[in-house]
This record gives sequence, structure tokens and C-alpha cells, in this order.
Amino acid sequence: MDASDSSRWAEESGAFFTLEPGVMKLGGRWTIETSVPLDQKLRALHIGSGSRIEIDGSALERLDSTGAWLLVRTTRSLGASGCQIAGLKVPARYDRLVNTLNRKQETPKRPNIPTSAIAERLFRIGKSTTHALMQGGRILSYLGRITVESVEMALAPRKNLRLAAIIHQVEECGVSALPIVGLLAFLVGVVLAYQGADQLKRFGAEVFTINLLGVGMLRELGGLITAIIVAGRSGSAFTAHLGTMRVNEEIDAMQTMGLNTADTLVLPRIIGLVISLPILTFFADVLGVIGGAALCYFQLSITIPAFLRQLMEAISVNTLMVGLIKAPVFALVISLVGCYEGFQVERNAASVGLLTTRSVVESVFLVILLDAAFSVVFTVLGI
Repeated sequence: MDASDSSRWAEESGAFFTLEPGVMKLGGRWTIETSVPLDQKLRALHIGSGSRIEIDGSALERLDSTGAWLLVRTTRSLGASGCQIAGLKVPARYDRLVNTLNRKQETPKRPNIPTSAIAERLFRIGKSTTHALMQGGRILSYLGRITVESVEMALAPRKNLRLAAIIHQVEECGVSALPIVGLLAFLVGVVLAYQGADQLKRFGAEVFTINLLGVGMLRELGGLITAIIVAGRSGSAFTAHLGTMRVNEEIDAMQTMGLNTADTLVLPRIIGLVISLPILTFFADVLGVIGGAALCYFQLSITIPAFLRQLMEAISVNTLMVGLIKAPVFALVISLVGCYEGFQVERNAASVGLLTTRSVVESVFLVILLDAAFSVVFTVLGI
């Protein structure tokens, strides 16, 4: 490109570059408005391999991100073609922009995965264990934050307590779940009584089927089955709803408006489920016992008064309370995991499904783990 061509092009586009021995001089306005002709001229630029050249942009009047990218791309293409770049000079006010675009992206290092089958299996087990421990730590940290928010709400309930939202969650998590919980609890009671009667019949002790049914449903199965159903129903709904809000940037909008997302989205769900799950557990206990009573009546010919007398001998108030005491703890875990995973959703639809599945798996695992821990503790305490 000679001087006359450069002058005509500079007048037309408002940006130019010239080639002199060992120097490439830039000038004018390297902006998005002049990027099209600049791009065409720079792509047609050819400099012999092995040349040493300095890029001097001290005459630049304006430089935006588009122009800076053209400059960085040209520098890299010249270096890739064999030219030696002696230096890149721009006005001081544009140094940070050019350096940011010219920064090399570091390729993440891949872990050194062992090649043998046994070592690879051990590696995967260790990786999964580390991930599980870190996930547990993050959920505990989230529990700490929610605890602080709960204390602040308790100190100023008129300001922070969202009663309408809590009532809505009680309806969604509790009232709407009554049919499915009742049906499954009734069927579990029938199955438990049937299997118990089938085994105890061998010893002529069919009447103790009522003892098995009462203790099993009220103490363990009623609360456990209800918690698993709620984890699959309400816990997944929490994650999916919050995750969809995150994908649609509704949570970001709420934070921009100064709303506390813990008070607005998390605490009503936790409180609503903590209220609902004990009621659902009691309802499941009753339906499970009714299902067992129906089986005993039709298969064992045990009348309802006889069934109730044997049931009163087999259980006590403590039997019922042991099952109900666990329900609020299960509710806290289910709602906490569901809300936490909902806030971890990335901005794509696939992440919503993935984390919803993870939420249900983690909730069910923790519920069963806590139920086992409660059983051990109650046995040690003699309850």
C-alpha cells in the first residue's frame, strides 16, 4: 500500500495503517464503524516470513473493543506467519483494553488419570467421595445462612414473615399431597399386614400382625414413606421452580430490586414444608393402619373392635411421637436441599433437569440416613 492509497483510504474510512521498513503504523479511529474496511485490508496484508516488525499505534485517535480485537488478531496472525513482533505500542489509555484481549487463555490441566483398571476405579471412588464431602460442606454452609435469616425473621416477624407465601406452600406441599400420600400409605399398610400375617400364620400368631402393623407404620414406615414421596414431589418442585427462575433471570431481577431471596423464596418453602410434613405423616399413619385393618378383617376375620383392642395394647403415645418427631427434620432436609440445588442451576434447560434429579437423590439419601440415625439413637435411649 503506497502513501496515496493510504491517504485516500484514511479519508474514506477514518482509519488507516501504513507499512514502512520495520514498522507498521496505525492511525485514525479503529472502532466498530470502521471495522469492515479495516478487516478487509488487514486480511489482505502479507509480510514476508522472518521479518522483524514493530506495530506502532501511538497515532490512534479512538480504539474500541472491536478495533482492539482486529489489532490483536493481526499481531497474532503475523506472529503465526513467521514475523517477529518487536513491540506493540498504543496510547496509554488503551493499554488495559489491548492487554486484556491479548491475554493468552491457559488450557486447564487434565487430571492424571491412572491407566490400570483397578487404579482408575480407585481414582473414581476417591473423586466421588471428595465431591460428596464438598457438597455436604456447601449444604451445611447454606444451612448456616438460612439459620441466620430465620433468626432475623423471628426477631422482626412483621417485617420479614411472608404469611401468604407460607400458606400457599402449606397448600401446595400438604393439602395437594394428601391423595397420593393417603393412597400409598393405605397400600403399604395392606402389604405390611399381608406379609406379616403370611409369616405369623405358621406359628398360629396371626393376631400379632396388628402389633407389627401398628409399630411398623407409626414408628418407621409412615414417616419414611411420606418423606420419600414428598422429596420426589415437593423437593423436586422447589428445585425446578427456582432453577427455572434462575434461567429466566428472575432471581437476578429480584436481587437487583433489593429483595432478599432467602426471605422471599427459601424460608416460605422451608416453613411450609416443616408445617405440612408432620400432618402428612400422621395422615399416612392413619391410612396405613386402616389399610392393615381392612386386610385383617377380610383375610384373618379379625373384627374392628378386636383390631382396635390389640392395637391399643401394641402401641403407645411414644410410638406415635417417635414417628412424628422425625418429620420436621426430614422436612428441613428436603426443603433445604431442594432450594439449594435450585440456586445452583446454570443458565440452560439441561441444568434444570440435572439438578432436579440430583436434588431428589440427595434428599432421599439424607432422609434414609437420618432415619437410620434416629433409630439407633432411640434404641440407645430406650425410647
